Amino acid sequence: MSKAFTRETDEEPEDAVPPPAAGGGRNYITAAGYARLRDELLQLMDVERPKVVETVHWAAKNGDRSENGDYLYGKKRLREIDRRIRFLTARMEAAEIVDPSVHAGSDQVFFGATVRYMDDLGVEAKVTIKGTDEAVASQGEVSWISPVARALLKARVGDEVQLVTPSGTRRLEILDVRYPQA
Repeated sequence: MSKAFTRETDEEPEDAVPPPAAGGGRNYITAAGYARLRDELLQLMDVERPKVVETVHWAAKNGDRSENGDYLYGKKRLREIDRRIRFLTARMEAAEIVDPSVHAGSDQVFFGATVRYMDDLGVEAKVTIKGTDEAVASQGEVSWISPVARALLKARVGDEVQLVTPSGTRRLEILDVRYPQA
């Protein structure tokens, strides 16, 4: 088939919605994580989108839109921005803000805990359990729905938990549990 008769577009249907939050629809998040989502949403709506709309408007006035790079790129960028705005809005609507500091002093693992543990090979590790929209693995943060977090949740200091991995089951001994201060 000739390329002339194909339609190449990266448009998404208007009724497309972001995937539901993992964990049965709950989207646990810390107040700081929620603030970051809100700041990104406001930046997109108040700064980036108006700039791109202005560029597209200017480019549209220049005539032939089929070969107008500013117009074509601007329309594509607008679709990307609008898609991200819809995604962030849906995630924020589903968000349940959790304050981990209410568990300060506890030795049990809940959302927001920083857990230090040792595996059965003697390797020590430390992770902080965060929301799916805010966890950054390079900073030692894991999502509360990750296998490691699920294994650790509700355990206490001194407990051994089982972590099922593709290479087999590992035992993790919880050494320390800390929460941020209020």
